[in-house]
Amino acid sequence: MERLDKVLSNLGYGTRKELKQIIKKKMVTVNGLLAKDSGMQVNPEKDKIVINGEEIFYRKYIYLLMNKPQGVVSATFDNRDETVIDLLYAEDQAFQPFPVGRLDKDTVGLLILTNDGELNHKLISPKNHVDKVYFAKINAPINEKDIKAFKDGITLDDGYKCMSAKLEIINNFEDSSEVKVTIQEGKFHQVKRMFIARNKRVEYLQRIKFGELELDESLEEGEYREITAEELAKLTSVFNKN
Repeated sequence: MERLDKVLSNLGYGTRKELKQIIKKKMVTVNGLLAKDSGMQVNPEKDKIVINGEEIFYRKYIYLLMNKPQGVVSATFDNRDETVIDLLYAEDQAFQPFPVGRLDKDTVGLLILTNDGELNHKLISPKNHVDKVYFAKINAPINEKDIKAFKDGITLDDGYKCMSAKLEIINNFEDSSEVKVTIQEGKFHQVKRMFIARNKRVEYLQRIKFGELELDESLEEGEYREITAEELAKLTSVFNKN
């Protein structure tokens, strides 16, 4: 059971103060009866709630897949920079979603946003070994020693030793390379720092996969869509096996 005004507010129908006035104007019914108290307890999944003649269809959680653009921070609020939340429509912001993990300000690609705290915890916990796959452009060729170092666990500048990671060469050029990197952690600037430890620099970084969820290439940077039921099932399948 939840407060009526909380249910309606979560769906973007207004603030609690605004909804109190809407209910006072006899614009809301619950199971065919006029709602008289904005704080009345309702079961949003079973009760028939109608506001201004429109029946609401409640859902507790929202799951979004974004192609994060460069220059936007993975946060719910920032005093200086635009956030990924700022890119959402108001009706999606009403669910108060947050980014799962984070991508650096200048990193692009797949970002999951949700208000499902349990799923967030499972996805970002290193003990669950959820793969995060990146495409990267490096300022130098990659060799077998680099691949072995990633596999053995790179030690970062602060002394932290990363879990085993997979480094795959896509293209090796005379003075640069294109690679795919698979990690299971999310330390601050981790991929960039791993290459710095090998005296190389990341010039472009894009996340292309998170667990079983792949970047939707039809999304332009800054665009997003809801994760389908099939994609959500794939995303959570690894936990159901444990």
